[in-house]
Amino acid sequence: MRPSLIIFDCDGVLIDSELISARALIDELACYGADIDLAFIARHCIGRSYPTVVEAVERERGVRLPAQCELDYRARLLAAFETGLTSMVGIEDALEALDVPYCLATSSSPTRLAASLRITGLERFFSGRAFTASEVKRGKPAPDLFLHAAASMGVPPDQCAVVEDSTAGLLAARAAGMEVWHFTGGSHFAVMELPAPDALVPDRRFASVAELRGAMPDLFRQIAAVDPA
Repeated sequence: MRPSLIIFDCDGVLIDSELISARALIDELACYGADIDLAFIARHCIGRSYPTVVEAVERERGVRLPAQCELDYRARLLAAFETGLTSMVGIEDALEALDVPYCLATSSSPTRLAASLRITGLERFFSGRAFTASEVKRGKPAPDLFLHAAASMGVPPDQCAVVEDSTAGLLAARAAGMEVWHFTGGSHFAVMELPAPDALVPDRRFASVAELRGAMPDLFRQIAAVDPA
């Protein structure tokens, strides 16, 4: 299928942020007596909104987290982003060349998304085409966010492809009736074992942006090199 719209997840797809986020969350929750590790984050946090993460922590660790925890975590995370966040290798060139309409749909908060795009220099690509879980009733793995993004972009769900790294995102894309492309190029895949969704086989799997471009060259324009002379 040549999609009429490609919907990118942000964290772990456009930006290599998941390990930074994981470390910030581990450190912040330790301040409240909630001991979690990368395995916990892989099972309960990757691809999910902060309220859903809080529910999992309180259920699994029996610790009540005050509202201040979210504020402190976000401040800690954004400080870490300022010094360590990068875009995924090759994504800027890919977006420049992409010959198909695209947008992003993320579980991140609007504030976090704005900072992420600013720091990585990707904000120029997503003005007016970025959607967050704050805009829908249910976050991933429910299909609401992807359906909202497709409707906002004026494209039927069955003409969309979703590029996702997380289990929750893959399930949401499938539930939305969209083509599912599993991206495994983020650095977190080297140290986390993300659970595979039961009975869900992605339509495509890519370990890097370069692999995606190589496998689907018809989605990208050929951009002529600039003659330095």
